[in-house]
Amino acid sequence: MEINVLRTKLSKKIASYANDRNIDVEPYFTEIPSLVVLRNNHPTVLDGVLYNPVMCLILQGRKDTYVGERRLSFGAGESLIVSHDLPVMAQITEASADKPYIALVFSIDLKIVRSLYDEIEESDIDDQVKSAFDVGHADTELIGALERLFDLVDRPQEAKVMMPLLIREIHFRILMARHGAMLRQLLHRDSHASRIAKAINRIKEAYAKSLTVADLAKIAGMSASSFHEHFKAVTSTTPLQYQKDIRLLQARRLVRDGDRSISQVAFEVGYESPTQFSREYARKFGLSPRNDLKTLSLSAV
Repeated sequence: MEINVLRTKLSKKIASYANDRNIDVEPYFTEIPSLVVLRNNHPTVLDGVLYNPVMCLILQGRKDTYVGERRLSFGAGESLIVSHDLPVMAQITEASADKPYIALVFSIDLKIVRSLYDEIEESDIDDQVKSAFDVGHADTELIGALERLFDLVDRPQEAKVMMPLLIREIHFRILMARHGAMLRQLLHRDSHASRIAKAINRIKEAYAKSLTVADLAKIAGMSASSFHEHFKAVTSTTPLQYQKDIRLLQARRLVRDGDRSISQVAFEVGYESPTQFSREYARKFGLSPRNDLKTLSLSAV
């Protein structure tokens, strides 16, 4: 089947599913644990979010994603593959009531990825350092497998048998995609990609603590200079900027919870100065913590 026909067919199925469940704006977690539906009738403002390892297939509309110094714009028929946890800024740039933004997000399980090691030829694993996120066109095999998985959302009996097989197939399709190179590097536990992943896990666990590049390099088993170079190549940002972005994303969640003062949030995420915290928060999100909370309160009225 022609790829555009296949994509349109899946897009219509998701639109019908979204209409039945009144899905709009917020991500919707389907009956398939690894599958999330996105639909939005309007472009969105640039906002911060933490991407876990995922594959996002856009079926309609367009989205821009910024990581550190890098920007990716991708639209219908293209997929974003993210191999490491990444704090990003993202916005939907094309969406309307007549032609909403429609996307399917598939969670990548790195254990399943690594279980496919014996199925991958060594020649398919490029040793060059790649980025932790990349965009490419989704082929008919990947779209077809995603459609078959999506078809199981209202077939629980079939899902028990078919879901594990399809999830494994989709991981294989993503792994073998041209823009799945970084995932292929993760097959080697001692690769630069795997070493950087260890450091990222440490930052996520201890984002509120004082961390040095030397500390993180030791965890990655690399010299400080080599670690800094490879970390930036993989994440498009520096280790300390990555930590700051994680702090600010966590801070925003706490601010929006509304049960702590701004100073309490600042200290909780690792800032020593609430003034510095507010300044960096505003630089990141375009609003001070206090004004961000006020805007959220007004939008709920």
